[in-house]
Amino acid sequence: MARLSLITACWNSARTIGDTVRSVNEQTLPDLEYLVIDGASTDDTMAIVAREGRRVTAAVSEPDRGIFDAYNKGIARSTGDVIGFLNSDDFYASPTVLADVMAAFEDETIDVVYGDLTYVDPVNTDKIERVWRSRPPTKANIARGHHPAHPTLFLRRRVYNQAGVFDLGYRQAGDVEFMMRVFHTLDLKWVYLPKIMVRMRSGGATGGNFASLIRQNRAVRKAQVDLGIRYPLVGFALHKIMDRFQQRLRGRMATL
Repeated sequence: MARLSLITACWNSARTIGDTVRSVNEQTLPDLEYLVIDGASTDDTMAIVAREGRRVTAAVSEPDRGIFDAYNKGIARSTGDVIGFLNSDDFYASPTVLADVMAAFEDETIDVVYGDLTYVDPVNTDKIERVWRSRPPTKANIARGHHPAHPTLFLRRRVYNQAGVFDLGYRQAGDVEFMMRVFHTLDLKWVYLPKIMVRMRSGGATGGNFASLIRQNRAVRKAQVDLGIRYPLVGFALHKIMDRFQQRLRGRMATL
């Protein structure tokens, strides 16, 4: 039976990481490896992890080169057959998320499991702002700029063995570049779980203001060029705008 390695990267996350580790505590999956990789926080992040993280199996705090470096450290330290990530301002939407994921991986031919995500207000996390409904990671969707929500994405270790890890050169879009590289270059078998798996606080390095969105999408376009993915800029931009509009519309409908 496959075992899950879950990785949380954090840095000065004392305000939110308690929700993250408590949501892992509540998971009904009986066995998992849970790694916390901290970038030498100067606040109470690690004290909270030590106090609240009952299911944390290992935690390390040391300087790093950013979140994607922390991801790579977590992958290198992990031992599970399946790898997933939960960031320090995210938390699981229900206690059965990880059990549902690993049930899908009982089929040894499955390489990928993913689902949906909601963006919530950073303070009032019951208030839904956007709903990200992940689309199938086909080559056509990847070219248009559509990909699964990364915190809902779980991959077998063999995918990392084939595709490599996160490229630190993409500081604004390392997760997107990685997913494009995986789904554009490999033929994988996936399962989509049509449920909200993760609640993510809005804002952050790539989910905040207009300028940050522009920087991220420029990085995504550069990654597409580097990977040999060709798609018209106008079409790419229109797909991104429409996707964001649909996310907000679903968020409004969810609060009615």
